[in-house]
Amino acid sequence: MIKMTQNRYCPGKDNSPSLLELKNVTVVRCGKKILDSISLSIEQGEHVAIIGPNGSGKSSLIKTFTKEYHPLASADGLVLNILGKTSWNVFELRKLLGIVSGDLQQTYCRQVNVLDVVISGFFSSIGIYYNHKVTPEMEARARKVLEFLEITHLADRLMCELSTGEARRALIGRALVHDPQALVLDEHTNSLDLKAIYSFRESVRKIAGSGKSVILVTHALEDIIPEINRVILIKEGKIFRDGKKEEILTDANLSELFSLPVEVQEKKGYYQALI
Repeated sequence: MIKMTQNRYCPGKDNSPSLLELKNVTVVRCGKKILDSISLSIEQGEHVAIIGPNGSGKSSLIKTFTKEYHPLASADGLVLNILGKTSWNVFELRKLLGIVSGDLQQTYCRQVNVLDVVISGFFSSIGIYYNHKVTPEMEARARKVLEFLEITHLADRLMCELSTGEARRALIGRALVHDPQALVLDEHTNSLDLKAIYSFRESVRKIAGSGKSVILVTHALEDIIPEINRVILIKEGKIFRDGKKEEILTDANLSELFSLPVEVQEKKGYYQALI
């Protein structure tokens, strides 16, 4: 486990490699430092929420893991490990980390049916193309994922005809079809109504219960499902707090994170921020 200089949280682990690990990682984009000497480790099977205000660097953190953003070289020994390896092919990474984001959903707002959307996860593409060889095993796996998510009735529906919530669950299917180690959800409940949020959360809880890691990236406490046991707060590109959910989600921490008075309430395993 990497030792952090402050606000350290070290969950129990065996000798297996961490799922994701960063040490002294700094990322600069357009002349601005968006991640500043970040050090953290997420273990296999661990469920984590990464919370911060807009522009705090939380989505940049995920893009660093997926190699969309590249860290600066560091004199103190930069480390970006995924399952113990420092070098990964981007396509291998996409199979390791299933990612769902609002940006991806906008890309998929087109005339592609849900089954093809899920199958396209095998190819890391937007839909199925002539050079893609879809095997019977791939289709069977895609249908199994739709059944697991309880959306088999959407298989032949076009993405452009779905509600936002239905489309978001179809993208979860795409992320899960190659059986990744972790599901990463980036601002995943944006634009969803209350019923869609409930259905989406239930799907995520089911995935968390299946043994996969779930990593939530959000600015809203309401997104944190009861299975999340660790919370990382990020502010101005730095780790602000990192620890057990009950110890991190306090009035004082959230007020300092968002720079305004915040009252945190918990009910039946869910949290809410009142201002």
